[in-house]
Amino acid sequence: MSTYLPKEVQTDLLAARMSEARRTSHFRVTVGDEGYRVLRIWEGGFAVEADAPRLRGCVDLHHRGTHLFQCLIVAAAEEDGELHYEFKRSTAVHATPPVDFVLPSFPRAGLLTA
Repeated sequence: MSTYLPKEVQTDLLAARMSEARRTSHFRVTVGDEGYRVLRIWEGGFAVEADAPRLRGCVDLHHRGTHLFQCLIVAAAEEDGELHYEFKRSTAVHATPPVDFVLPSFPRAGLLTA
């Protein structure tokens, strides 16, 4: 059995796969005010479309508008119409920032005035 596919069929299959990835992806990477759709994400990095500008440095990773990670990235490779990036550092973003003071061990029930 032959596994040869004509060039036209290969390009059509790649275009269909990219279209499906664009439609189903809910992740976005933002740099300043610019945002780009993430096609795939894995533990060590993510992939965007190859026609997106080359990103470098500190970016923010969002899922459906929720800020998940602040990442330091580097471009790794380009293949099959995708540009792959690797995380150098990925820090989770918390909803409430950490406090720099000791919280009381018991909550105050009320405040008495004089």
